[in-house]
Amino acid sequence: MSARVIDGRAAADKLLQSLAERVQELDPHLVVVQVGDDHASASYIAQKVKSAKAIGMRSTHKHLSATTTEKELLNVIDALNADDDVTGFIVQLPLPEHLSGIARSVIERIDPRKDVDGFTAINLGKMFQGTDTELLPPATPAGIIALLEYEELDFVGLHAVVIGRSNTVGKPLATMLLNRSATVTVCHSRTLDLPSLTRQADLLVAAVGIPQFVTADMVKPGAIVVDVGIHKSEGGLCGDVDFASVSQIATAITPVPGGVGPMTVAGLLRNCVRAKEIQLSLSKQAKSR
Repeated sequence: MSARVIDGRAAADKLLQSLAERVQELDPHLVVVQVGDDHASASYIAQKVKSAKAIGMRSTHKHLSATTTEKELLNVIDALNADDDVTGFIVQLPLPEHLSGIARSVIERIDPRKDVDGFTAINLGKMFQGTDTELLPPATPAGIIALLEYEELDFVGLHAVVIGRSNTVGKPLATMLLNRSATVTVCHSRTLDLPSLTRQADLLVAAVGIPQFVTADMVKPGAIVVDVGIHKSEGGLCGDVDFASVSQIATAITPVPGGVGPMTVAGLLRNCVRAKEIQLSLSKQAKSR
């Protein structure tokens, strides 16, 4: 029997609509900074702008030249940090080759209160304290959690195997699953005898960045499979999971596209609303002193 396909677009629409009223009340403003003309980045940004518009959120696409210098980019970040009208902003990755080596310092330049991608050390660190301090978590892991909650998945005691150890997906997702009382195993492409571990997973998350890396022989019958990857292939877009074979083994699976991607955008916009709430709360506290 084929697996049930988890509809990320429907889940994202529900999450976005739940934000619409707060967006009208708070009037948050999202800014997306793009350096250069990477085609994939332009596509992702268009999705973010479209989703923001759908719920009435103000958004600005700040497109910088591919020849932008480190100093110029940092000056832009400093200006956005200082602009009270900007609720939150992201610097779209990847950066052009001449700036790729400073990606971490670029991220850390962002005011944590405006870090709606959830990539700064402060926001990542807060996640380790528990669900009540997951204030601005990374958008993709947060979107995955929201998607699984939409599916009414009970995390308690669930054995989740995450293939991937990045700071943007694998590590923070493992932490968020632990915060919800799942038992978590983190693997990667160099893990020895990887299939012996992935076949233990009730929930298998593929965030390894290799096209169709996860095959049917790596999946426990009846598992839930979440595919984070997205790649171009001759047949169109594909993920980190061999969908055709794995969908015959799993009980439920996310498609590519239409699975995790829309939830990442929804997670980002939810963070922008939360950022505005945090900023207003801090402002109120400062005035009461």
